[in-house]
Amino acid sequence: MTKMADTFQLEIVTPEKMVVKESAEEAQIPGKQGYLGILPGHAPLITELAVGEITYRAGGATHHLAVAWGFAEVLPDKVTILAETAERPQEIDVKRAEQAKAKAEELLKTGKTEEDFTKAEGQLQRAETRLAVAKESDK
Repeated sequence: MTKMADTFQLEIVTPEKMVVKESAEEAQIPGKQGYLGILPGHAPLITELAVGEITYRAGGATHHLAVAWGFAEVLPDKVTILAETAERPQEIDVKRAEQAKAKAEELLKTGKTEEDFTKAEGQLQRAETRLAVAKESDK
């Protein structure tokens, strides 16, 4: 019987840069159907990412990132996340996120079409996620 690995390679990439490349003990990622908990040896899968927070543990420390849209490929020894955006807490412009939240809330009140509401809900969710992750840098 082979021994299970204690870690897996985690890579989080945006169109601009490699955001994370390290060995992780576990991760939680926002899939379209809800959050996925990933441990070493996870069954292979591909999922679409939702707007949300990625948390992962590496070297005993827990890390947080705000992500929006993309895909994740999970293999037993490697997780690759291709995200449109991925931000660490210290990279988040809180003032801008608060402005985006207010703008989205206003659009929810004044929207005329279903498209307006769908767009506003997505913007609101992204702004709230960014604000929640930004708070992690205060801890």
